[in-house]
Amino acid sequence: MNQLTKNDVLELAKEMDVKFIRLQFTDIFGVLKNVAITIEQLDKALDGELMFDGSSIDGFARIEESDMILHPDPATFVVFPWKPREGAVARMICDIYNPDGTPFEGDPRYILKKVTDEAKALGYTFNVGPEAEFFLFMMDSEGEPTTITHDRAGYFDLTPIDMGEDARRDMVITLQQMGFEIEASHHEVAPGQHEIDFKYSDAVDIADKVVTFKFVVRTIAQRHGLHATFMPKPIFGIAGSGMHLNQSLMKDGENAFYNPDSPNQLSEVAMHYIGGLMKHISAITAIINPNINSYKRLVSGYEAPVYVAWSNRNRSPLIRVPAKRGISTRIELRSPDPSCNPYVALAVCLKAGLDGIKNKIQPPEPCERNIYEMTEQERKDLNIFNLPGSLEEAMAELQKNTLITGVLGEHFMERYVEAKTDEWNRYRLHVHPWELNEYLTKY
Repeated sequence: MNQLTKNDVLELAKEMDVKFIRLQFTDIFGVLKNVAITIEQLDKALDGELMFDGSSIDGFARIEESDMILHPDPATFVVFPWKPREGAVARMICDIYNPDGTPFEGDPRYILKKVTDEAKALGYTFNVGPEAEFFLFMMDSEGEPTTITHDRAGYFDLTPIDMGEDARRDMVITLQQMGFEIEASHHEVAPGQHEIDFKYSDAVDIADKVVTFKFVVRTIAQRHGLHATFMPKPIFGIAGSGMHLNQSLMKDGENAFYNPDSPNQLSEVAMHYIGGLMKHISAITAIINPNINSYKRLVSGYEAPVYVAWSNRNRSPLIRVPAKRGISTRIELRSPDPSCNPYVALAVCLKAGLDGIKNKIQPPEPCERNIYEMTEQERKDLNIFNLPGSLEEAMAELQKNTLITGVLGEHFMERYVEAKTDEWNRYRLHVHPWELNEYLTKY
């Protein structure tokens, strides 16, 4: 992460002929928002003097308390490579403050910073490496997105089968120009499905990168006449899109999850972190799988995790420990999907892991069998339970977990519960095509 100062940004903007700056932030659902300013306002913005109407942003302020202040983070300054070089457009990601100068409690970036500060107080740096999948779909004659895939390719296929390779290549190049270190890009399991992986970093930097990544992917896809979506399960009968989160803690320059002397080379810190995640996963699910469609992905048969267990090698449990050890020792949480707000998703994961460390929560024994092939009784005998099966169920688990609701804060929880209850009720009351196909002529 670049450590730029206010003066660095002012100099870079001048050198690169920047004329417009987008001040970006997310609402509580992770949807990217921005306020655009001209170069003449940059100095004022960097001094935290620009206000905006928070009442127009989902989950922010009510209309009677709407004034909010943008505090741009100079480290996130970057010029958009696809815009003209003359009169360039740049962006910075902002923290949100109240008019009295205090951080806004409902700002997702602030929620994450609070938990990373808690980890730092214990000597830990929280590192994350995301693996975000997405679909590329064709557009219709009127420019509206369809669910028609642009190829019939499968896992790791390439041209001429993978017709999205040109778009994916341009996405990678653009991301590299914006400071991403890309580790891999490839076609995924389903037709039209892709994955681009970038190097791990500290949690706040990665959350910033995830929202930037989604913005870039959608922008470049559009320039290729395609629609990119991070919807978890856009098509019935094929694999959905996940966003596996590889997580580790560093302490004194060493990987705190690594112990070369233990049988599996995992430290007690790693084991307790796993224990904390597993203890709180039902509540966490409402954040890392945040919408009704998320639960269409979390079903057996499509490699998405359904059962709460962990493993040193197999991919059917919720948590997998990849084989690499030493500095690369990490745990992979496999249930999150890319529709989640990365700031609050990482916040609740870290909070659960720290709870495991503080209270020495031991996970059960690892499960090295394919859980999908077990009977219900076999799973019960091994104390393997299911993730919540719906948004309604996940929200009920969230509301009764005081540790997770505590880190999210009263403001976030009030707005989130209200929005998700409304979402569930609108879904519940709507008549869906499946119901018409199933019942219209039968009764």
